[in-house]
Amino acid sequence: MQRYDQLFDVRGTAYDRAMRMFPAARAKEFGQVIERAGLLSGMKVADVPAGGGYLAAYLPAGCEWLGHEPCGSFYAHVGQSVDRGADPVSVPLLPLPWTDNSIDVAMSVAGIHHLEDKRPLFAELLRVVKPGGRLVVSDVAVNSAPAKFLDGFVGDHNSTGHEGVFLSAITLDELRDTGWTVISNEAISFCWEFDKEQDMARFCHDLFDLRTASIAETAIAIHQELGVETLPDGGIGMQWELTTVVAEKVVVEK
Repeated sequence: MQRYDQLFDVRGTAYDRAMRMFPAARAKEFGQVIERAGLLSGMKVADVPAGGGYLAAYLPAGCEWLGHEPCGSFYAHVGQSVDRGADPVSVPLLPLPWTDNSIDVAMSVAGIHHLEDKRPLFAELLRVVKPGGRLVVSDVAVNSAPAKFLDGFVGDHNSTGHEGVFLSAITLDELRDTGWTVISNEAISFCWEFDKEQDMARFCHDLFDLRTASIAETAIAIHQELGVETLPDGGIGMQWELTTVVAEKVVVEK
């Protein structure tokens, strides 16, 4: 299995191009994470791995976004680990670049299914989050329709293949083993939203770097494997599902 940074050194530019061409497509996805984070003005929010910093736009006013992204292909657009506008350079995922007990809420959206062993990341997140702070992890779950789509159609046609280590009961054990207290675990269904079907297929074609499937073939696979619905405003919704886990760093009484 390739590491996260190996995958996105190849795919990161195409992924970022899709996100910037259709910046509102995943608004429901990011919104459900924000809803469960309990954010208040003045909080410091860590985003790991941060990709191109897409979550930052959804934070409530007054929150400080702190992103860490190990893959250099995203750095031309964001300034998490290097100055904004610096030459793309990869940095390690771990250790995280923050001091102990300095983060109010940590978030991880759709990135950790590329990590075979999630415990080192969970342990580092526990270190940097303040006592009483939260971690919100939202990612694809094992045996879900998105998991089958990613390891099937996407893996067959993209530049790197796809072998997801998706969320499961093992993930909850990994959180507990590293000191987190799990307070909720939900399967959340929503849509990625577009004006028209061509946009939906183009977005996925770039997001997943589908080099051996056409945009038309991508649209067919989405219909067959995920499902598509008409939105109230006449737009197109691509059905998607993530499991969202909220965990807390419990205050230890002395």
